[in-house]
Amino acid sequence: MPQPPVPAPGTPGAQVVSRIALLLRLVGRNPAGSPLAEIVRDSGLTRPTVHRLLSSLAAEGLLDHDAVRHTWHYGPEIFVMGTVAAARYPIEELARPSLQRLAEATGESAFLSIRRGAETVCLLREEGSFPIRSFVLHEGVRFPLGVASAGLAIMAYLPDDEVDALLADTEAFAARWGGQHSPTSIRANLECTRVTGYAVNPGLILEGSWGMGAAIFDRAGRPAWALSLTGIEPRFKLERQKLLGQLLLDEASRITQTLQQARIASNTI
Repeated sequence: MPQPPVPAPGTPGAQVVSRIALLLRLVGRNPAGSPLAEIVRDSGLTRPTVHRLLSSLAAEGLLDHDAVRHTWHYGPEIFVMGTVAAARYPIEELARPSLQRLAEATGESAFLSIRRGAETVCLLREEGSFPIRSFVLHEGVRFPLGVASAGLAIMAYLPDDEVDALLADTEAFAARWGGQHSPTSIRANLECTRVTGYAVNPGLILEGSWGMGAAIFDRAGRPAWALSLTGIEPRFKLERQKLLGQLLLDEASRITQTLQQARIASNTI
């Protein structure tokens, strides 16, 4: 689950800001809305505190509350802020043609994800023509680095000490994501990713739902985003993985080269 950053000692209001940021991230995980009980559970805060903060954010237009479904959603002020911020982070404009080409060439659903600290966040989706789809990944969903193909693709090209730090809390990670995401398993997948250049998630999050990803690098050579394809297991057999992997690498390289010639903020940390 997302964890609030540790506020600097003596910073007035830092704890409140950290809590608000955490709640906004939790609400944004599900486009269909997040129920209060789920937000309370994943925030680690008390129910009265969560309700009070959510209500205050709603009063400012940052959140909306669906009184019928009892769910919380992003509000109109978030939309306005996102629209303004989009001009500074035009990665979506660069990636959308690549997603369209990937979806058209493969029939699978194609995605763009960004690194945010120890997580990846899905930003864009392009549906493929194949009628059976995997719904594990969608806009706004967050996964820890090392979980899902986009996070594996990014993590494979991080410095060793950074990988070690991300995999340090082994018990909590395995408890949340299962033994198939143990540090040993993740490291083995990272090694395979470094050999082929692309990551493969063989149904580790949801049985039968496969994914493949390739990292996009910023101007400093850091893995900051990833392209990925998801679908059902029969569509990701070994003989087809090479084709899908090469398509991902070609499009990721295309975007990376464009980024090398432009000032695009990655905002990864």
